[in-house]
Amino acid sequence: MLQHPIDMFSIVIVGNSATRLLRDGRILTPRGYTTDGSHRTRSRKADVDAATMASANSVGAPFLARTDAVDRAGNGAPTVDATAAAEGLEPTLTSGSADRGRNAAPTGVAAASATDSPRPQTRDPRSPVSPRAVMFCGTGSDVGKSVLAAGFCRVLKRRGIAVAPFKSQNMALNSAVTPEGGEIGRAQAVQAEACGIEPHTDMNPVLLKPNSDLGSQVIVQGRVVGNMAVKQYHQYKPVAFEKVRESFERLKSRYSFVVMEGAGSIAEVNLKAHDIANLKAAEMAGAPAILIADIDRGGVFAQIVGTFELLEPAERAQVKGIVINKFRGDASLLKSGIDLVEAKTGVPVLGVVPWFTGFAVPEEDSVALRKRSTRPGASAAPLKIGVVRLGRISNYTDFAALEREPDVELCYLDAPEGLDRFDLVVIPGTKSTIADLNSMREVGFFDAIRGYRGMIAGICGGYQILGTCVADPERVESDVDEATGLGLLDVQTTLIGSKKTHRVTGRLTDAGLAVAPGCGPDVAGYEIHMGETTLGPHAAPFATLAERSGAAVTLGDGAVSEDGRVFGTYLHGIFDNHGFRTALLNRLRRARGVAEREATVAGTDPLDQLADHLEKHLDLERIFTICGEPVAGCLG
Repeated sequence: MLQHPIDMFSIVIVGNSATRLLRDGRILTPRGYTTDGSHRTRSRKADVDAATMASANSVGAPFLARTDAVDRAGNGAPTVDATAAAEGLEPTLTSGSADRGRNAAPTGVAAASATDSPRPQTRDPRSPVSPRAVMFCGTGSDVGKSVLAAGFCRVLKRRGIAVAPFKSQNMALNSAVTPEGGEIGRAQAVQAEACGIEPHTDMNPVLLKPNSDLGSQVIVQGRVVGNMAVKQYHQYKPVAFEKVRESFERLKSRYSFVVMEGAGSIAEVNLKAHDIANLKAAEMAGAPAILIADIDRGGVFAQIVGTFELLEPAERAQVKGIVINKFRGDASLLKSGIDLVEAKTGVPVLGVVPWFTGFAVPEEDSVALRKRSTRPGASAAPLKIGVVRLGRISNYTDFAALEREPDVELCYLDAPEGLDRFDLVVIPGTKSTIADLNSMREVGFFDAIRGYRGMIAGICGGYQILGTCVADPERVESDVDEATGLGLLDVQTTLIGSKKTHRVTGRLTDAGLAVAPGCGPDVAGYEIHMGETTLGPHAAPFATLAERSGAAVTLGDGAVSEDGRVFGTYLHGIFDNHGFRTALLNRLRRARGVAEREATVAGTDPLDQLADHLEKHLDLERIFTICGEPVAGCLG
């Protein structure tokens, strides 16, 4: 049959659902045979390249049921037959337009008649179609890799593609907890949301959380394996990379496409031999790399050309495209620079992405945090919230919801002077409670906070610091038996070797409700801590946990002072609870004498706004071609 002209393809579809039509007009059979342009048949068993094929159907269907079938009216974007996905079958892509009951025709194939209905089809296990991947890597830290990766995840999801994020190794103090209780970088949790799936530890198999200037806590596939100095971790790298490979293989067996993110710069010559986060991971995955450069910090063309100059020829060959990110102004002014970059590197610039203010993926490191305001007065917002900038601050994403409030100015404090200007002072989480406690005492924060008469909150390690003492009998993070805390909460903490990582739900106690008068009792968040805290007679629990990592529990959390002015909790994400945030801020507004208001709620999904932004400013057709075009018709 393969000797027949191409117009007989409709017969082939009926006869064999696994046979596919390639973009260049050739026919691909399940055994890897194609016809060339003259319709002569030749075997492709040895040289079929899945990245050149445009599949009419998505693969990785068993996990596709988690992605929503998105109907983007009028744009013809394919969606997914959820019934097929739920049954573990390969779904039929259907049009996102009004007649979504009809099959969406792949490019080059006539559309089915209006009477045809989508039929789920099983995938032939011999099919050479394989999952695909792309890596967004950078010229440096904080260039926007996480944001662009999240946006591209949502771009693919809206086309009905089963997509998952992946970052082989993070060094980050911002982390999230998966439904199973594992710990991953927070950016990958946001990217999973962009994909429409739950986060999983395979999406970030290695997480490094610095706990000193020379070492880090090493978390592999969601679990702590120990604290390691740099040289120790270099010796452990082969084991870590096997875990990276293992996690990636699981992801690619479950999803049609994997969006990878690199770390820092791909051209750190002093680190390259031990780097498992960038081009080595891309090589393992068979993924092309797209280099992201940040024009906002200046010198973007030097960033790009300098990066290529420091790469080996084989590494340069992995980079298939360049994106200039965070641009402000008239992009046409960049033409001469873009021409120079393309001439010197031989790699196309795939887009100039303007600064996007509608969405922020949590930063992987403290580079962006150092840019934050340190003194009140930068805005006219009436409410002032101060967050102590600890040396080992972690999960400062806890305050993102507060930063989004239009009448709130949130400042990170390096010095204790002038606390009386703030309505609320927060001690955040820390990767090393005792070290940061001692630093706070040395620079004068202890005396200043004890003399401050406003409201005080502590999150996780900050909650421990608010207590009377923090004991470390097992030397979990220090070389002392215990350290004296602020003494503003009648609680004592003992650090233990095992880490608690849980998603939790619970209800505020009467004391917790008094912290934020008028809010409902239900709260949710996540725990990441290595301490157990005991309340004394002069403190009341902040909340009662009802569920921990899916298991029913009845456990107290946090503490509130007798006067209700000071509270602490282990719940990261407490300010993300809309009702609690509204009521707490209204308490501060009343004390300040300003009008009460509802807390800000996002309207249009910012991830969709981000995807729209990328679709407008990136050459997606070229990117899809580089990636191997995940599904036929994905450009609709």
